[in-house]
Amino acid sequence: MSLVVAPDPNWPAQAKAEADRWCHSGVSGLVTVHHIGSTSVPDLPAKPIIDLIPVFESEAAMDAARSKIEALGFEWLGEFGLPGRRYCRYDDPETGKRRVQAHCYVDGSDEITRHIAFRDALRADPALRAGYAAIKDKCAALHPGDMHGYGDCKSDWVQKAEAHAINALATKETS
Repeated sequence: MSLVVAPDPNWPAQAKAEADRWCHSGVSGLVTVHHIGSTSVPDLPAKPIIDLIPVFESEAAMDAARSKIEALGFEWLGEFGLPGRRYCRYDDPETGKRRVQAHCYVDGSDEITRHIAFRDALRADPALRAGYAAIKDKCAALHPGDMHGYGDCKSDWVQKAEAHAINALATKETS
């Protein structure tokens, strides 16, 4: 079974519904919630998991939100290997399948910039999007059912594309 599925036009609506759920749950210090990752890019095959970046006004606010986030049904895993991030995941209670991953950061984090720049570059550039789809298909075929192998396989391509997107954004901002 492939980890990657055909694009689903419902992914943006699902992400918006989840972001709205966060925004209306009384989570203090929440600034905004961005939809990132492949499900945020029209016509891009993806793992059928919505990735979000909830942005908080401070690290203290982010940590204080834990109980509210857990009340939404998310498992709180803390930094989970990435300093400054708070990673939370939501699995469908009926199927046990992962539905949403939330990568929480403090407003101004370079990680937010990196994710948004890559997303926006993929949305704007059909050739980049096609290249990413090809590498995703290749890696999914080489590592069926192995999320870590799949991620490692596409990592170099993604890092280069992200660096290019960030440089393009910096150039645009200074011109």
